[in-house]
Amino acid sequence: MTQSRPTLAQMATEVLNCADGRAKTALSRAHAAAWRAARAGKAPEIAIGSAAPPLHPARPDQPALLHPREVPKRKPGSPQGRIALLHAVAHIELNAVDLHWDIIARFTHVPMPLGFYDDWVKSADEESKHFNLMCDCLESLDSHYGALPAHAGMWRAAEDTKDDLMGRLAVVPMVLEARGLDVTPGMIAIFRKAGMQQAIDALEEIYAEEVGHVAYGAKWFNFLCGRDNLDPKAEFHALVQTYFHGALKPPFNEEKRADAGLPPDFYWPLADGEAPAYAR
Repeated sequence: MTQSRPTLAQMATEVLNCADGRAKTALSRAHAAAWRAARAGKAPEIAIGSAAPPLHPARPDQPALLHPREVPKRKPGSPQGRIALLHAVAHIELNAVDLHWDIIARFTHVPMPLGFYDDWVKSADEESKHFNLMCDCLESLDSHYGALPAHAGMWRAAEDTKDDLMGRLAVVPMVLEARGLDVTPGMIAIFRKAGMQQAIDALEEIYAEEVGHVAYGAKWFNFLCGRDNLDPKAEFHALVQTYFHGALKPPFNEEKRADAGLPPDFYWPLADGEAPAYAR
């Protein structure tokens, strides 16, 4: 008897249940390639299906996961500080891999166009590449992912929004990933000052592709608001105030946020400090 082809939701859950970072991202990239081939008509169709994703994704024994206040602070001007920064980005990217597969597996009960799945599979594939780029940078410096402790709170947004697709879109791509657009240029400057071309190239690639991930969040958030006849700005403000813990922190990369479909009047009213007149 031939074994039935796994559904996309099952493939997503398989990634979530894989603990090792390099193995997780290899599986992620293989599943993304299979989905693309099926969508292009070069392989049998893959159904969306349904699955029971874990509340928390599998994780390797290392790094040790600490409360944010307990993660040691290292100055980025030192070699150790630059390694710590690369390690922190690797940890963010690994969480992003799981976040994008989780949104695929967890919300199959919400009817969505196939383009929704195309976008998040593509995002998961790119985040997998980003994790490996950071691991390559760490290994070139005689370090590795897991060598330092990491932030334990990164999955909190996923847990808080496990029953709310619009909340997930608001908080993960439109707040957390948008924050990456704000801070990545400063990180690139740190490695440029140190003459570390491998890290510069990796971070520039990440920066370019993260705009698309934020844009997918904005696109599908607005799609759901339109389908339910909701005001996107008011809904975004309400969901962020419900699920995000604390105010948004300027300065904001307004140009890249605009490229991703996030206008200033979405985020400035939720920020610490006075909004400029055009954002009110």
